[in-house]
Amino acid sequence: MSILKFWIAGLITTVAAIGLSVPSWALPLSPGDRLRLFVAGEEEIPEAERFSATYEVNLDGYIKFPYLDPILAAGREVSEIEQDLVKALLEGGFFQADFLKVSIQLFEWAPIQVTVGGAVFEPGRVLINDTDSKGRDLPASIATVSGDYPPERYLTFAILTAGGIKPNANIEQVRLVRGEQEQVIDLSGVFTGSPVEDIPLIAGDQIIVPTRELPQYYLARPSQLTPSTIPVFLSNLTNPNNGRDLRVQEVEYGSRLSQAVIAASCVGGTETTNADRRALLLQTD
Repeated sequence: MSILKFWIAGLITTVAAIGLSVPSWALPLSPGDRLRLFVAGEEEIPEAERFSATYEVNLDGYIKFPYLDPILAAGREVSEIEQDLVKALLEGGFFQADFLKVSIQLFEWAPIQVTVGGAVFEPGRVLINDTDSKGRDLPASIATVSGDYPPERYLTFAILTAGGIKPNANIEQVRLVRGEQEQVIDLSGVFTGSPVEDIPLIAGDQIIVPTRELPQYYLARPSQLTPSTIPVFLSNLTNPNNGRDLRVQEVEYGSRLSQAVIAASCVGGTETTNADRRALLLQTD
């Protein structure tokens, strides 16, 4: 019996330790995010006097509900906003505690700005989730559908928006800085097929992709972290009449030099005129 007790205690301790070690970042709200508020029992109240409506987080990070002081929303979760609203409605005498039922649900994620630096082609500040609003122009009484999935508000998309990673990127040690918190994420699964922790982002997040000393050429292919195509300047002065004296062509990212030479019609022809031709590759950092 004692052995069984020790075994169960050890199992519980192990499970608890595993649960604590798993990183989990929630998705707090950002300015521009829209919430849908439902207050039960308001059906008989004129629409203009109801609390139930669609609300948007202001630029200063607050939400303004009618007759109430603004409530801080940026950097907080929806459940926290709901708790503060219930408290404000009760303290303001608008409802009795026994009859107040409130539900706040996410309606729409807004475009946000984050910064991406390190081993990416176009470091700097980027705007992600810049999609058409699904109900920003609808009256509050019509915009009743809640829930929104923003596929372009994730870590991998932000990196791709910054031009994608370079071949010398250390994708196993990508840093995500949020306020005073920092987390290191392994994104190598994008190329290996292993599970990837693709974290949703909020406004102001900072992403840093470390640099390796040597390039890893297996990263030079289309993926969630790299562009699908790249522009290449092709020149063929031997046959300029066909528009090949200088042109830009989109080729698949990771294409070989030989493929670009063929695309520029720099191979083939007669031996007497084309046998001594050479291809010159110019690269910039």
